Amino acid sequence: MKIGKWTTAMAMALLLSSGSVALAQGQGKGKGKGHNKHSDDDQNVQFYKDRDREALRGWYGEHQSQLPPGLAKKDRLPPGLEKQLVRRGTLPPGLQKRLQPCPEELERRLPPPPPDCAHVLISGRLVLLNRRTNIIVDIFQFEGR
Repeated sequence: MKIGKWTTAMAMALLLSSGSVALAQGQGKGKGKGHNKHSDDDQNVQFYKDRDREALRGWYGEHQSQLPPGLAKKDRLPPGLEKQLVRRGTLPPGLQKRLQPCPEELERRLPPPPPDCAHVLISGRLVLLNRRTNIIVDIFQFEGR
């Protein structure tokens, strides 16, 4: 009888310890959950490649002279809002009203946006915006701004 209780106790201890080892195996060498929304690796991912950025600069150079000086300055944002326009950041609610559609001529020079995303202009910047989540996927600031 003593052997039966001892065997049962050992079997239970072995069973419980093997479950915790199996659970712990999935947590090695990972980045963990942390408090950050996005991992640091995501910060360097760009949708607009170098050739796309060159096409954007070319388009801006062709159309820059067509804007009157007063209108060119009108697109500037207050510093607090400018700091919030970052890749992988959320579009501030105050800027949602300033979204302008991307001109067709410019849209043709760019790769098609991913699903749920759109190229939009916000205060002199081209932004690839996820329309469903309002996350800024990528951003391009035209020169001279």
